[in-house]
Amino acid sequence: MLTRQRKELLLRLLKEEGQIVAKTLSESLGLSEDTIRRDLRELAKEGLLQRVHGGALPASPAQGNFAVREKLSTDAKPAIARAAAAMIAPGQVVFIDGGTTAVQLARALPRDLRATVITHSPSVAVELVEHEHIDVIVIGGRLFKHSIVAMGAAAVEAVSQFRADLFFMGVCSLDPEAGITTGDFDEAAMKRALSVHAQRTVVLASPEKLGTAAPFQIAPLATVDHIVVNRGVDEALLAPYREMGIEVTLA
Repeated sequence: MLTRQRKELLLRLLKEEGQIVAKTLSESLGLSEDTIRRDLRELAKEGLLQRVHGGALPASPAQGNFAVREKLSTDAKPAIARAAAAMIAPGQVVFIDGGTTAVQLARALPRDLRATVITHSPSVAVELVEHEHIDVIVIGGRLFKHSIVAMGAAAVEAVSQFRADLFFMGVCSLDPEAGITTGDFDEAAMKRALSVHAQRTVVLASPEKLGTAAPFQIAPLATVDHIVVNRGVDEALLAPYREMGIEVTLA
């Protein structure tokens, strides 16, 4: 089998099965595991998949910049945001992450809600200007223009001053084995810090993020308490999370 043919086959199998296990595939195709791994590395360099231990997962389409991600799952994100907004009780202190779904969450908060929102997203902060009863604390740092959020050592240090009831985390990718991942090393550290300083972490996951992976792990799924996804997602994709004891809300 020619290299091009092998790669086309790998991409087709990845699309059909949602993952590639190098050892299993090498046995079924009668090819060496080294050959499969080499092809996967080359496809990963082209951005066509994400290498993980033992094989590969689909690359997340949510690794584009803010403007690109605004065009993904435009129907699902407002529904996810409304379900997440309903989780906030009066008087709570809440971390809201950056990202397009987080902006939708800010828009969905009731105008009469009394709460404190802490965010490193200027976009989220601006959405809350007209919410008279929500105190907004903005975490500063270096602006990561890709996601329009503050990051860096100063931002991570600032997070340690707070203890939130809830953290609504936007993610690039979510997978039972790969965990929660994103495309930037510093962004992963910022999200991890927010999760550590919150009692509960709620992941906001539009459908294109499930069963995919990105280069940098934020945390394993053991740190996640709740996932909010839209209705219509294949139950087979959600079953592993439920088995881990993670609560799943269908929006």
